[in-house]
Amino acid sequence: MGQSIANVEILIAMALPKRVRFQLNSDIHREQVPMLSVLLAAGCLTSITGGAIAPVFPDIVAELNLNPRWAGILVSIPRLTVAIANPLLGFIADRVGKLTVLLPSLIAFALFGIMGAFSQNLFSLLILRALVGVANGGISAASLGFVAHLFEGETRSRLMGYTASVITIASIIVPLLAGWFGSFHWRFAFCLYGLALPVAIAARLLIKVPSDPKTDSEQKVALQHLSQAFSNVRLGIVLLTLYGTATIFYTVLVYAPLYFQTAIGADSVLNGMILAARAIGAAIIAAVGAASVAKRLGKTQATSFGLVIMAVTVAAIPFLNTPQSALITAFGFGLGFGLAMPNAYDTLADLAPAAGRSTLLALGAGTASLGQFLSPILLGAVWESGESNVFFVAGAIAIALALLQLLRPSQMSNV
Repeated sequence: MGQSIANVEILIAMALPKRVRFQLNSDIHREQVPMLSVLLAAGCLTSITGGAIAPVFPDIVAELNLNPRWAGILVSIPRLTVAIANPLLGFIADRVGKLTVLLPSLIAFALFGIMGAFSQNLFSLLILRALVGVANGGISAASLGFVAHLFEGETRSRLMGYTASVITIASIIVPLLAGWFGSFHWRFAFCLYGLALPVAIAARLLIKVPSDPKTDSEQKVALQHLSQAFSNVRLGIVLLTLYGTATIFYTVLVYAPLYFQTAIGADSVLNGMILAARAIGAAIIAAVGAASVAKRLGKTQATSFGLVIMAVTVAAIPFLNTPQSALITAFGFGLGFGLAMPNAYDTLADLAPAAGRSTLLALGAGTASLGQFLSPILLGAVWESGESNVFFVAGAIAIALALLQLLRPSQMSNV
């Protein structure tokens, strides 16, 4: 267990610039490091929810003889249950204790995830995937709740970026592992969910934080401030951007592996590499470029630029006929996604008052999860009309969202 925690701490150190590491060391007590490491490990588990199934998705479709139009829901349904469970379990965690939510969620994540390997039909696998999403919501809500409870102000902001960096690394590794396990048989990829069990043991031993629920008066004030934020028209634009960007991302996550299997003979290993290439692109731009681009162009323009890159790379998929071109294009898509999504969330945080920032960010995350869930439902018919069409439609959505950023009306009195 100690070795696994040490490995997470090494990943943390690798993910952060030296200047940030120095600042964090001055703000975090030594005794908090093991606990923070466990919380980051728990956060990394959430990348398994989609990352474990995506590389082997074509094999599941083939062996279980599933209709691709509806089978895509297997990848996206956890996003719906995450969107529903996250705020609910966050509310419960504030009242009964975050550890009380985190531990059962970790165990449920492992149990329901591994059971997917024994599914024989779409219905049973769909139910298990939905339950994995609920557990994912509990892990996310409790982990972020702990960070918000332990740290304040600038330290908390840095730790949120800290968490994102480590999860990005996990999102690169998980598809590669899933693709490798899936090369033996697609059912072996579900073994990755078992990693939640040692994290649960570590959480039980190392996390000891008293609960600090908010009072009713504090919650009432937060709701009043939040209602004012909803009068800002820009909020609707940002939420629509998060919804659409998530829809585009799930288009390549669900349909690109199916297309590449037919077009270039991609197996689970190659599809895992393509998924990892997108994550690498997103990680690189987030680490070295997103902030500087936003500073130079502005957050709205940076979001628009990222969406244009996404549009070009997703629309190019039907013209790719080699593994090399697929990997390069996937990397470019990751660069666009890593530029657009963080800046959209940063804009959302700017729109929220301090008292309602967590709630508004949770709403943004729920909106993105909803976009991920509805993507195969809305675009399934487009896929059936012609495999190439779905990528052209996704590219058109990205261009429309990019123009929406630039068309923000300056005369809005509340902007």
